[in-house]
Amino acid sequence: MPSYLENQFGLKDKIAVVTGATRGLGQAMALAMSDAGATVVVVGSRIENLEQTSSLLKAKNNDFLALACDQSKGEQIIAVIDAVVAKYGRIDILVNNAGTIRRAPAHEFSDDDWNEVINVNLNGVFKFCREAGNHMLKQGSGKIINIASLLSFSGGITVPAYAASKGGVAQITKALANEWASSGIQVNAIAPGYFETDNTTNIRNDKDRYESITARIPCGEWGKPEDLAGATVFLASSASNYMNGHVMLVDGGWMAR
Repeated sequence: MPSYLENQFGLKDKIAVVTGATRGLGQAMALAMSDAGATVVVVGSRIENLEQTSSLLKAKNNDFLALACDQSKGEQIIAVIDAVVAKYGRIDILVNNAGTIRRAPAHEFSDDDWNEVINVNLNGVFKFCREAGNHMLKQGSGKIINIASLLSFSGGITVPAYAASKGGVAQITKALANEWASSGIQVNAIAPGYFETDNTTNIRNDKDRYESITARIPCGEWGKPEDLAGATVFLASSASNYMNGHVMLVDGGWMAR
């Protein structure tokens, strides 16, 4: 008989979709949910980019599926969700992690960069929520975890589109929670702080800025992708059934200072 903790935090028989699962945060969250018992569908912009994640999941001997999706194209988002439901009959968990970033001073920020970031980070997230949510509403259950950011709370520097998109992700999370909580769907978000990923390579290579940021983090170090594992499994599991519209900071204490 499963233990209380297995019943609360286990993801056995759950079907979980993770976007942006090629590396970094998305890969770590996919592996964590697989370890918790879920069948994980990993999504990336190109199928060949998912080879490493697929190999790691295959080594666990757990069922998984890899799908390609350009998140800037709504028809591909629909195709991914339809493919998951066609194969497994349901979708229990959606982790909206895929995103992009462009850096430039605001007065030089191009329309093309603005539109690309907003289309992927905000429009794409909403469309994945909408398509998955449609099936979850029919099931009467589901978990949606959107990946927000510290910049859901602050403005950042030279990333105006990214800050705007992540502010929007936090508000989409709350708006959908208001609509869907009564239908058994929990919509929440995780706001990572400064993590060691490809997106932060430029910052970490800037010695002065890296040291300035690290000095402000109370725990004294940057996060590693696996540091999101616990928060992800919690929000994907029955243990979080009474959480709705929450933006959970995983930031080493950055926002507390």
